[in-house]
Amino acid sequence: MLNRFPNDRINNFCDAVFAIAMTLLILEIKIPSPEALEEFGTWGVLARLIPSFIGFIISFLVTALYWRLHLTLAGFVKSYDNRLLWLNVWLLMSIVLLPFSTAFYAKYFREHGPFIFYCVNLVAIGLLNLFMLNYIVRKEGHSEILTPLVVGRLRTRIIIAPIIWALSIPLEFVEPWTARFLFILIFIVQGISERRFDKKERLAKG
Repeated sequence: MLNRFPNDRINNFCDAVFAIAMTLLILEIKIPSPEALEEFGTWGVLARLIPSFIGFIISFLVTALYWRLHLTLAGFVKSYDNRLLWLNVWLLMSIVLLPFSTAFYAKYFREHGPFIFYCVNLVAIGLLNLFMLNYIVRKEGHSEILTPLVVGRLRTRIIIAPIIWALSIPLEFVEPWTARFLFILIFIVQGISERRFDKKERLAKG
């Protein structure tokens, strides 16, 4: 069939795109010029790069989490059809945009617009992951490994991040510093959610 594609080639391509995007994050942190080094000293120029390093660390960890999620979703796909392939392409495009939105946010760290653009990028990644999960469930159906409990866990894990990034946007106009670090809630809420689903899983088994 023309609308079936080899899983291994698609998954290898996706891994490569994630790896490149994560590598580009550090390349966006520019080496200080000799003049800046002479004027401010080593620790001075590094201090001026703190926003860039903050953006790098956050985006690297977020991208790693999305890569892990993509590995999980790919494990449920028996075959890629045309629609799932293009959902995957849109997701990868939003991932590739992340180095730019991170650098833009880091360069204009105190401005509202670049941070909002960064949040929109991350919301888009989260929503595209949700669209992929929903389509995979419709396409593949439930199975021994893709149970309703597993789907519920994945859906909850996916939706937490875009909700928190979306909440950061209006908060940026009221409490900018709180908005910048609201992402920490992602790890806290996901941890609570995982424990809740672990308990449900134990009850289901026993």
